[in-house]
Amino acid sequence: MGDMENWLEKANVLNEALPYIQRFRGDIMVVKYGGSAMVDQSLQQSVISDVALLKLVGFRPIVVHGGGKEITKWVEKAGLNTKFVNGLRVTDEPTMEIAEMVLNKINKNLVSMMEKLGVSAIGISGKDGTTLRVSKKLSKGQDIGFVGEINEVNTELMQKLLDNDFVPVICPIGVDENYHSYNINADDAACAIAAAMGASKLAFLTDIEGVYRDPLNKDTLISTMTVPEAKEFLNSGNVGGGMLPKLQNCIDAINAGVEKVHILDGRIAHCLLLEFFTDGGIGTAIVGGNKKKKA
Repeated sequence: MGDMENWLEKANVLNEALPYIQRFRGDIMVVKYGGSAMVDQSLQQSVISDVALLKLVGFRPIVVHGGGKEITKWVEKAGLNTKFVNGLRVTDEPTMEIAEMVLNKINKNLVSMMEKLGVSAIGISGKDGTTLRVSKKLSKGQDIGFVGEINEVNTELMQKLLDNDFVPVICPIGVDENYHSYNINADDAACAIAAAMGASKLAFLTDIEGVYRDPLNKDTLISTMTVPEAKEFLNSGNVGGGMLPKLQNCIDAINAGVEKVHILDGRIAHCLLLEFFTDGGIGTAIVGGNKKKKA
């Protein structure tokens, strides 16, 4: 392909993105950053540059990140014995201490990457400004340690950061009424933050391509589903264990006022741009009651 064809292709791509930029300019977008895209350095750079571009074209992104794999690595390095209840790791006091240190390290690394691209970012945890107020979360009535259930999101700090042209980068640590620290599931945190901030979009970066009608058939990827369809799908028994809570989070976010929730394959470079700025998109979008054109 010659230079002119290359230039024309780039022009067409930019032209396709224009209506989406016009439609969502000034809107809040929450990106839940996790999975392989956090581990692979080139994918890490891709995600951060996507967020930077979202910011520079006038969107107002908020990044919420996890760090489960990194926490597990450091817990093992510390030689701590890990207990499990109902398949969930018990977060005792020493594990909580490591989790908070690791999450803050990841947090500041993401901030630095964004600043390198010329975008002002500030990393906070849910403890800052008591942004995430929690209570102890139980698993089937059993204590799993310092794991928090979000009771309240205080939007004041995040709103001030957005109003002052910063990208908030948030790690999912919250506090209870006695100001004890609790680890929070990052998907839950992203969902609660998106709802409280009135986000237009919430994007989950995952290690799967999206939602399939038949998990064994790659041709059955669902591009767009409504909340009623998602509920029906949840009850069908065709949803794998890891997707169950994520799909429920999507439904909860839509019911709380988020316009559209996207489940994206974070292993695909520039997945956010492909989903937000192209007509076809690449993942699964969950929308309200009536199926709409994907945007």
